[in-house]
Amino acid sequence: MAVSKKRIWGWMAFDWASQPFYTLGLTFIFGPYFAVVATEYFLGTGLDREAANAQSQAMWSAGQTIAGLLIALTAPFLGAFADNSGRKMPWIAFFSVVYVVMTFMLWGLTPDGSSLILMLIIFYVGFFAAESALNFVNAILPSLGNDQEVGRISGSGAAFGYWGGVTSLFIMLLLFAESDEGVTLLGIAPLFGLDPEMREGTRFVGPFIALWYFIFIIPFFMFVRDDPKAEKKSTKLGAVWGELVETLRSVFHRKSLLNFLVGSMFYRDALNALYAFGGVYAALVLDWQTIQIGVFGIIAAIAAAITTWLSGICDQRYGPKPVIRVAVWVLIGVSIVIVGMSREAMFGIPFADGSTTPDIIFYICGVCIGGAGGAVYASSRSMMVRHTHPDRPAEAFGLFALTGKATAFLAPALITLFTIMTGNNQLGFLPVIFLFLIGLLLLRWVNKDGDRAEWSAS
Repeated sequence: MAVSKKRIWGWMAFDWASQPFYTLGLTFIFGPYFAVVATEYFLGTGLDREAANAQSQAMWSAGQTIAGLLIALTAPFLGAFADNSGRKMPWIAFFSVVYVVMTFMLWGLTPDGSSLILMLIIFYVGFFAAESALNFVNAILPSLGNDQEVGRISGSGAAFGYWGGVTSLFIMLLLFAESDEGVTLLGIAPLFGLDPEMREGTRFVGPFIALWYFIFIIPFFMFVRDDPKAEKKSTKLGAVWGELVETLRSVFHRKSLLNFLVGSMFYRDALNALYAFGGVYAALVLDWQTIQIGVFGIIAAIAAAITTWLSGICDQRYGPKPVIRVAVWVLIGVSIVIVGMSREAMFGIPFADGSTTPDIIFYICGVCIGGAGGAVYASSRSMMVRHTHPDRPAEAFGLFALTGKATAFLAPALITLFTIMTGNNQLGFLPVIFLFLIGLLLLRWVNKDGDRAEWSAS
């Protein structure tokens, strides 16, 4: 059955609307700003600079750990409930409201760090809402085309989202986010009379993310609807739980799906750590200011938009598995560079005083993280479709979320542990390399065409 272009564009609008949370919030504006505020706060408690940096990074990773665990515990059950009821849209609407309210409140992170813990909680409640809504949106993907078309649609949607991230980051850097000198990238004071001394231009990132989503999610709700023909089952707690348990049991008899879920669990966890700590690393290790990190973000997001679109075309032609493997190898290379580089040296080889070489290298890393990360995201979504039961898409993507978040504590916890043990931010990234390698190894036993044919036969 042909799917209307409006429905496909409406579905892709979610990526455009939600991407600024990850681009501006998690990685390039709010995350680094939080790290700087937290570090100054801990310096005020008597810690030295290196210890304060490590404590700041540990705090950020703790928030990500807890939010990831909550997503892992709730996603499969919510997905099973949505499949039984035949309705996904009310859930997306509910989580959208939570998301908008939480992101708007991020304005409250003042430079004195007085609301540090509260803002950390608010940010990760917003993160929980964004990820939960995304699970239901992903569950709509199988209905948008066949296996080959879905790869291209997934890649195009993700690329469209990255362009949304680039555009929103441009606006923030040009008009709002201030440098230490109190001016934006255009050399002007933040708009609307926002006070640079109180970092109001940078803090505006929260309301900006909320308003962006509120406006650009409209096409999604206009053109995407629940399937009125979807089979409806009992939504009683016992019935939903029974369906979920049966699905979980079946996973262990599906070799390809099991290896994909577990393998992607490790490489997606590692990728999320790169996203979450990339900006923090730039602020704490390379001493970058908000605007410099933002320019880095623009370069990375443009690379992601272009590469993800191209990966969607490759996915359509060759399938998602080769795309994922190449992208993960690139991310392993980036992680090795991050571990080996500081402001002063790379793998023990010193840079000249005042050298811009580490900055240039990290800009190249940003291109690789954005491009390879986008390809991994889009093609993993496409690969999951090839392992999805046609009648249980929300539950399947709930399991995808479960495995994506079940060990969400692992990368942040290991980064926290290694950072504290070594007292060094770079060495704290070592576990990321190991997680990528484990994920790559498990991909060997994943059927490039999925296993839906086997499911149907059984």
